[in-house]
Amino acid sequence: MMEVSYSNGNESESIFSHNETSTMGDALSNNSESEEAFNLQLLMNDYSLTAYGYISPILAVINVITNSLVCIVLLRQNMRSPTNTILLFMALSDMLTGVVPVPAFVHFYTLGHYEDWVPYNWCFAYNAITEHIPTMFHTASIWLTMALAFQRYVYVCHSLKAKQWCTIPNVLKSVLVIYIISVLCEVHRFFEHTYIKTTAKSMVDPARNIVSCVMNNSEWVTSHINLYYNSYYWFRVVFIHFIPCTSLVVFNLLLMVAMFNAQQRRKQLLKQNRRSECRKLKESNCTTLMLVAVVFIFLVVELPLGILFIIFIIQTSLGINIIDNNVQSVASLFINIAILFSYPINFFIYCAMSRQFRETFKRLFIPGAAPLDREHSQYISLATQNGTRTLQPTTPTVNNDHTTKTTNI
Repeated sequence: MMEVSYSNGNESESIFSHNETSTMGDALSNNSESEEAFNLQLLMNDYSLTAYGYISPILAVINVITNSLVCIVLLRQNMRSPTNTILLFMALSDMLTGVVPVPAFVHFYTLGHYEDWVPYNWCFAYNAITEHIPTMFHTASIWLTMALAFQRYVYVCHSLKAKQWCTIPNVLKSVLVIYIISVLCEVHRFFEHTYIKTTAKSMVDPARNIVSCVMNNSEWVTSHINLYYNSYYWFRVVFIHFIPCTSLVVFNLLLMVAMFNAQQRRKQLLKQNRRSECRKLKESNCTTLMLVAVVFIFLVVELPLGILFIIFIIQTSLGINIIDNNVQSVASLFINIAILFSYPINFFIYCAMSRQFRETFKRLFIPGAAPLDREHSQYISLATQNGTRTLQPTTPTVNNDHTTKTTNI
């Protein structure tokens, strides 16, 4: 459903897609056209039916519930901030990554239609909703996570620049650019195959004929097949795996160092009995720790996928065998199930580590919940241009001169 995808005329593989047994080496070496109809059984391993037919739909439902709750809470007026805007679009991207393939998974795997040829009307749709569209949303989620870590780094370590850079309009522009680039990185894949109608005897009922398809590379792919696949996969390795994951590791380390320094500063403030500044510094550290936890969970599941992707592209580009195809197939399947499993975890991180999120959630969904404690709500009253005063979401950050400063998040 996302990541590695390649074709050898009659097979199209994607890490987290339906097809796991072919290799990109086949795609680069086999330019001949297939004459066999599209058959999912040939592309499955021992765990595909359980993963796609049962585990993925269940996780997708949980994903929809938890991320819908996240979106509802973050869309509340009192929750609107640059940081929460990124978290909102991350939740949407994660939810759509998991839910878009569900109709195909349920139809073919849960209901058992994988045992027969793929009907012609499903040929294009199957690849689109199990592979290309989820890859777009997953790519966006990766870059949004990197934007989140960068923004928090600016807040904590360069708070003066945060006022200028980290605003909701700027965040919305950045999100739009991320989604546009994510679409452009994958849109060409909708046109890399041709689907030719063919009639074949049903594998379930030989007395019945099935109108299926023969899937081949498009002519423009075949004429430049080595250049096309190598360019596409090396681009993904560098810009969608290596650079984002490396950047996130660096940002997380910098944020942890900043939290340690802030904690030392907090101890000094406690000794000086400056409790107000101490409380603000604690709230800032809690926010930073929450975002570090979100990024950490992301890295736990994405780093193995990135490593597997790099091994895959190296062995297929250079023609060397690093890991067995079946091992690669099973590994990619389990890694992507882990990615799906990680999506709902953010909701519980927000509930556990953000007082403001937790209190807003309780007010929305728990009857009789107490109103948000304004003393701990991370809101302050600010003068506006027309002289009125409004409540704005804030989080304290620590400047390099060790003074505590409040900035909008």
